[in-house]
Amino acid sequence: MHRMHNQPRMKNGPQTAGVTIHWASHYDIFSRLMGMGVNHPNSRMLIELAGIKPGDTVLDVACGTGNLTLTAQTYAGPGGKVYGIDAAPEMIEFGKEKASRSGLAVIFDVGLIEKLDFPDGTFDVVISRLAIHHLPDDLKRKAFTEILRVLKPGGHLLIADFKPPKNPILYHITSALVGSHMMQTDVWSLPAMLSDAGFEKVDSGATRSAILAYVRGTKGTKGN
Repeated sequence: MHRMHNQPRMKNGPQTAGVTIHWASHYDIFSRLMGMGVNHPNSRMLIELAGIKPGDTVLDVACGTGNLTLTAQTYAGPGGKVYGIDAAPEMIEFGKEKASRSGLAVIFDVGLIEKLDFPDGTFDVVISRLAIHHLPDDLKRKAFTEILRVLKPGGHLLIADFKPPKNPILYHITSALVGSHMMQTDVWSLPAMLSDAGFEKVDSGATRSAILAYVRGTKGTKGN
């Protein structure tokens, strides 16, 4: 899947120095096979790690085709509000179609993680799955600063991103699927970046997925 990545460029979407995936239909098939579909085990696991509860206002940054976003809405409930943004219009169209079919009132829009079009202190929770590794380090830092800005005091961020599996057989299978360059991804560099951006209570760890680790951080109650 990751071999389909485009170099940083504009294709029916905003310009960004991050990598934008435009192969929405292929990406959705891959996601479902990995248990990352709407309300599938991986999506439920991450929403529970994020601590999303009824009534929360949630942002899914670089949401892809909206699987995690729509799962978040089922946890936030009718009293909550969930937004999903992605740089690829094709991804957003897929998300809107899914929301329409499911009857879930998720708001999908084209947008950039490094330039969030929301007021300060809008969200209780910001989530992101398999997206941050697409950003160069300077863009990661901008993204974390923006995410901190749009979080409410006491709100928190959950990132779930790729980690190479330790099992040698699974390692080779995963490498064949995602490309050898992905096996150099270092999710463990993210906690220090979150702390530098001003997040508090930063922690990280493994998940039940063989290829995903999580990183969490909280905005201070004084609003930083």
